[in-house]
Amino acid sequence: MSRTIDSTIHQLRPGDADLVDGLLSMFGEAFKEVDTFGKARPGPAYRDRLLGSDYFIALAAVKAGEVVGGLAAYELQKFEQERSEIYIYDLAVDAKHRREGIATALIEELQRIAAMRGAYVIYVQADYGDDPAIALYTKLGAREDVMHFDIPVPQMEMSQ
Repeated sequence: MSRTIDSTIHQLRPGDADLVDGLLSMFGEAFKEVDTFGKARPGPAYRDRLLGSDYFIALAAVKAGEVVGGLAAYELQKFEQERSEIYIYDLAVDAKHRREGIATALIEELQRIAAMRGAYVIYVQADYGDDPAIALYTKLGAREDVMHFDIPVPQMEMSQ
Protein backbone atom coordinates (compact mmCIF):
# COMPACT_ATOMS: atom_id res chain seq x y z
CA MET A 1 0.00 0.00 0.00
CA SER A 2 1.37 3.45 -0.88
CA ARG A 3 0.21 7.01 -0.27
CA THR A 4 -0.49 9.87 -2.61
CA ILE A 5 -1.58 13.33 -1.57
CA ASP A 6 -4.68 12.68 0.58
CA SER A 7 -5.27 9.18 -0.83
CA THR A 8 -3.99 5.67 -0.32
CA ILE A 9 -3.30 3.10 -3.04
CA HIS A 10 -4.50 -0.43 -2.21
CA GLN A 11 -3.68 -3.56 -4.15
CA LEU A 12 -6.93 -5.51 -4.16
CA ARG A 13 -6.87 -9.02 -2.70
CA PRO A 14 -9.42 -11.79 -2.30
CA GLY A 15 -12.10 -10.62 0.12
CA ASP A 16 -11.89 -6.94 -0.88
CA ALA A 17 -15.54 -6.91 -2.04
CA ASP A 18 -16.24 -3.31 -0.99
CA LEU A 19 -13.15 -1.97 -2.79
CA VAL A 20 -14.00 -4.00 -5.91
CA ASP A 21 -17.55 -2.63 -5.90
CA GLY A 22 -16.25 0.91 -5.44
CA LEU A 23 -13.69 0.47 -8.20
CA LEU A 24 -16.25 -0.94 -10.65
CA SER A 25 -18.72 1.86 -9.87
CA MET A 26 -16.01 4.50 -10.33
CA PHE A 27 -14.94 2.91 -13.66
CA GLY A 28 -18.57 2.89 -14.84
CA GLU A 29 -18.98 6.59 -14.10
CA ALA A 30 -15.56 7.63 -15.43
CA PHE A 31 -15.94 5.68 -18.68
CA LYS A 32 -19.66 6.53 -19.02
CA GLU A 33 -20.38 2.79 -19.16
CA VAL A 34 -22.39 2.24 -15.98
CA ASP A 35 -24.15 -0.87 -17.34
CA THR A 36 -20.90 -2.48 -18.49
CA PHE A 37 -19.35 -2.12 -15.04
CA GLY A 38 -22.48 -2.62 -12.97
CA LYS A 39 -25.06 -4.86 -14.54
CA ALA A 40 -23.40 -8.29 -14.46
CA ARG A 41 -20.69 -8.06 -11.81
CA PRO A 42 -18.85 -11.28 -11.08
CA GLY A 43 -19.76 -13.34 -8.06
CA PRO A 44 -17.51 -13.66 -5.00
CA ALA A 45 -15.82 -16.91 -6.10
CA TYR A 46 -14.87 -15.53 -9.54
CA ARG A 47 -13.79 -12.17 -8.08
CA ASP A 48 -11.62 -13.75 -5.39
CA ARG A 49 -10.09 -16.26 -7.84
CA LEU A 50 -9.15 -13.37 -10.16
CA LEU A 51 -7.79 -11.19 -7.34
CA GLY A 52 -5.78 -14.14 -6.01
CA SER A 53 -4.30 -15.05 -9.38
CA ASP A 54 -0.73 -14.35 -10.38
CA TYR A 55 -1.70 -12.65 -13.66
CA PHE A 56 -4.16 -9.93 -12.57
CA ILE A 57 -3.40 -6.72 -10.67
CA ALA A 58 -6.08 -4.32 -9.42
CA LEU A 59 -5.25 -1.09 -7.60
CA ALA A 60 -7.69 1.30 -5.94
CA ALA A 61 -6.96 4.85 -4.81
CA VAL A 62 -9.05 5.55 -1.72
CA LYS A 63 -9.70 9.01 -0.31
CA ALA A 64 -11.90 9.56 2.75
CA GLY A 65 -13.26 6.01 2.43
CA GLU A 66 -14.25 6.42 -1.25
CA VAL A 67 -12.59 4.83 -4.29
CA VAL A 68 -11.52 7.83 -6.38
CA GLY A 69 -9.24 6.10 -8.88
CA GLY A 70 -7.95 2.74 -9.92
CA LEU A 71 -6.48 0.48 -12.49
CA ALA A 72 -6.77 -3.09 -13.69
CA ALA A 73 -3.75 -4.71 -15.30
CA TYR A 74 -2.70 -8.11 -16.59
CA GLU A 75 0.75 -9.70 -16.46
CA LEU A 76 1.48 -11.55 -19.68
CA GLN A 77 4.11 -14.28 -19.64
CA LYS A 78 6.13 -14.12 -22.85
CA PHE A 79 6.79 -17.05 -25.14
CA GLU A 80 10.04 -15.97 -26.78
CA GLN A 81 11.94 -15.24 -23.54
CA GLU A 82 11.60 -15.86 -19.82
CA ARG A 83 10.10 -12.49 -19.04
CA SER A 84 6.75 -10.79 -18.73
CA GLU A 85 5.08 -7.53 -19.57
CA ILE A 86 2.18 -5.81 -17.87
CA TYR A 87 -0.77 -4.39 -19.77
CA ILE A 88 -2.89 -1.66 -18.16
CA TYR A 89 -6.38 -2.59 -19.29
CA ASP A 90 -8.36 0.07 -17.39
CA LEU A 91 -7.19 3.23 -15.65
CA ALA A 92 -9.48 6.00 -14.44
CA VAL A 93 -9.80 8.72 -11.84
CA ASP A 94 -13.13 10.13 -10.66
CA ALA A 95 -13.78 13.46 -12.41
CA LYS A 96 -13.86 15.34 -9.08
CA HIS A 97 -10.35 14.11 -8.23
CA ARG A 98 -8.44 14.56 -11.46
CA ARG A 99 -5.26 16.64 -11.57
CA GLU A 100 -4.33 15.48 -8.04
CA GLY A 101 -1.57 13.06 -9.10
CA ILE A 102 -3.72 9.97 -8.49
CA ALA A 103 -3.24 8.41 -11.95
CA THR A 104 0.51 8.95 -11.71
CA ALA A 105 0.57 7.42 -8.22
CA LEU A 106 -1.36 4.38 -9.49
CA ILE A 107 1.12 3.86 -12.32
CA GLU A 108 4.07 4.35 -9.95
CA GLU A 109 2.64 1.66 -7.65
CA LEU A 110 2.20 -0.62 -10.66
CA GLN A 111 5.83 0.06 -11.60
CA ARG A 112 6.88 -1.03 -8.11
CA ILE A 113 4.82 -4.24 -8.41
CA ALA A 114 6.17 -4.86 -11.93
CA ALA A 115 9.75 -4.51 -10.68
CA MET A 116 9.07 -6.99 -7.87
CA ARG A 117 7.67 -9.45 -10.43
CA GLY A 118 10.60 -8.95 -12.80
CA ALA A 119 8.49 -7.57 -15.66
CA TYR A 120 10.42 -5.74 -18.35
CA VAL A 121 7.77 -3.24 -19.48
CA ILE A 122 4.32 -1.84 -18.72
CA TYR A 123 2.19 -0.80 -21.66
CA VAL A 124 -1.16 0.90 -22.16
CA GLN A 125 -3.22 2.13 -25.08
CA ALA A 126 -4.98 5.47 -25.37
CA ASP A 127 -7.73 6.56 -27.71
CA TYR A 128 -7.20 9.39 -30.16
CA GLY A 129 -8.82 12.49 -28.68
CA ASP A 130 -8.23 11.44 -25.05
CA ASP A 131 -5.72 14.24 -24.60
CA PRO A 132 -5.36 14.00 -20.79
CA ALA A 133 -4.51 10.27 -21.00
CA ILE A 134 -2.12 10.84 -23.89
CA ALA A 135 -0.37 13.63 -21.97
CA LEU A 136 -0.01 11.42 -18.87
CA TYR A 137 1.35 8.43 -20.78
CA THR A 138 3.70 10.64 -22.81
CA LYS A 139 5.09 12.04 -19.54
CA LEU A 140 5.73 8.54 -18.22
CA GLY A 141 6.81 6.54 -21.27
CA ALA A 142 7.65 6.30 -24.95
CA ARG A 143 4.85 6.49 -27.50
CA GLU A 144 4.37 3.83 -30.16
CA ASP A 145 1.79 4.23 -32.90
CA VAL A 146 -0.01 0.93 -33.39
CA MET A 147 -3.32 -0.26 -34.69
CA HIS A 148 -5.82 -2.15 -32.55
CA PHE A 149 -8.26 -4.69 -33.96
CA ASP A 150 -11.20 -6.41 -32.29
CA ILE A 151 -11.65 -9.89 -33.73
CA PRO A 152 -15.03 -11.39 -32.86
CA VAL A 153 -15.29 -14.79 -31.24
CA PRO A 154 -17.95 -17.03 -32.78
CA GLN A 155 -20.65 -18.02 -30.34
CA MET A 156 -20.64 -21.75 -29.71
CA GLU A 157 -23.85 -23.55 -28.95
CA MET A 158 -23.56 -25.15 -25.53
CA SER A 159 -24.96 -28.66 -25.18
CA GLN A 160 -26.87 -29.42 -22.02
